[in-house]
Amino acid sequence: MSKVAVIYWSGTGNTEKMANAVLEGLKDAGAEAELFAVDAISAADAAAYDRLALGCPSMGDEVLEEDSFEPFYTELENSIGGKPIALFGSYGWGDGEWMRSWNERCKGKGAELISDGFIANEEPDDDALAECKALGKALAEA
Repeated sequence: MSKVAVIYWSGTGNTEKMANAVLEGLKDAGAEAELFAVDAISAADAAAYDRLALGCPSMGDEVLEEDSFEPFYTELENSIGGKPIALFGSYGWGDGEWMRSWNERCKGKGAELISDGFIANEEPDDDALAECKALGKALAEA
């Protein structure tokens, strides 16, 4: 079975809730998966995983969180070619531009995206958490 890392940054707890639901979906599907806050894992260690679920909310002008997550992802992105990746995150404004941009960055580095990324407006409700579990299952089965 492939090893999977769920790596996230969360300021309000919304993306953390999503990360836990993705992890639950992975484990329900039989994956060997671990959960990390972005500050708890290096990009080099993350690159050693077979599959990645990456979560970050929209910040500022619809960008990835700039102090921790963006530097981590910038260091990681040259190692994601051919790797199954699931993206997720929450937002409070805008229309999801940050996720579309992140998708394009991943595709440009050759990642095998599981979907176009799952986004939840504000705190994820039960339906959004169910979608996160489904995303985890899809990543486990990719």
